[in-house]
Amino acid sequence: MALLEQLGVRDFRNIARAELTFPPAGVVVIGDNGQGKTNLLEAIYYFQLLRSVRGARDADLVCFGASAFHLHATVRTNGEHDLAAGFGRGRKRVVVDGSEARRLSGALGSLPAVVISPRDVALVSGSPSERRRFLDVALALTSARYLGALQTYRGALARRNAALRGVARAQQSDESVAVWEPALAESGAVLLRERVRWMDQHEPEFTRLTAAIGEPEPMTMRYVTSIADPRDAADELRDTLARKRTLDIRRGLTHTGPHRDDIALDIGGHDLRTFGSGGQQRTAAITLRLLEAETLKAHAGSDPLLLLDDPFAELDVRRSTHILALLHETVTGQTILTVPRAGDIPPDLSRLTRWRIAGGAISAAA
Repeated sequence: MALLEQLGVRDFRNIARAELTFPPAGVVVIGDNGQGKTNLLEAIYYFQLLRSVRGARDADLVCFGASAFHLHATVRTNGEHDLAAGFGRGRKRVVVDGSEARRLSGALGSLPAVVISPRDVALVSGSPSERRRFLDVALALTSARYLGALQTYRGALARRNAALRGVARAQQSDESVAVWEPALAESGAVLLRERVRWMDQHEPEFTRLTAAIGEPEPMTMRYVTSIADPRDAADELRDTLARKRTLDIRRGLTHTGPHRDDIALDIGGHDLRTFGSGGQQRTAAITLRLLEAETLKAHAGSDPLLLLDDPFAELDVRRSTHILALLHETVTGQTILTVPRAGDIPPDLSRLTRWRIAGGAISAAA
């Protein structure tokens, strides 16, 4: 399993300096809201995505008044590894076992981890971009082929959109748009097929897990795309991009491709976003995170680090109990839990060592 043994933090968010040694089972971090609990989890998860889990720019992660942040970790994932990451003077630097990563993609997933927090409800109630990002993260971290296709696709999409606007201003020709379409079609087909394959594998498990949490109405998920047959996705994308080129020029955006797809989440045959309660939406969101953990575990062959950011807030006792049981069933490794009060610690996690955090300073709990 993935183990975080030591973590050094300097000038990250409101944590000016911390040198921490983590027990193998994990810890509970107790502190009022705004004291830095989530910032600590964000610092740990940085070694997974090499960027903020909350979508912030690296420059915004630097502690107020400082010029740079620096993170250092000793981890055990198929052997002991030394990781470092930092940002300053407009440059990000990542070092793995003493060697600077020439390409950040090569250092992604250095500390396999899953974060579960109340903010995850946006996976259900938010825009399609939230659900696409969920798929992109889970698949890019576990498939070099997917990551490469995603990078190619995003680059070609940005350039085609820029060309579309250039044509609309009569500064470029239609050919400047068409030149990016083969790359979009080929890489887009890879994304589409990998997403559909993941969905086919996990659709039954999504329904099973939500029922195990205690939802009486069946919950389902399915992939929504305009592509009729994923097996012929490259040809269909290429034809559709060409056919809709004039419309795209007029609107200045590319309207066809996997960047427009979605995951439909239903309860009892109805849209979960519209007909699901807050608790039901949280159930579905946590289930997606459980599937993400299973995906990472299947790829790495060991449990990822489990980061729980006050995950049971606003959930009833019945759901919380079932979710905790499923978490133990899915991920049996190191757990780092944050809660505002000691009374919020679930009984099953009461054995964990307790720390306190106040104003970004972390200490052993009294």
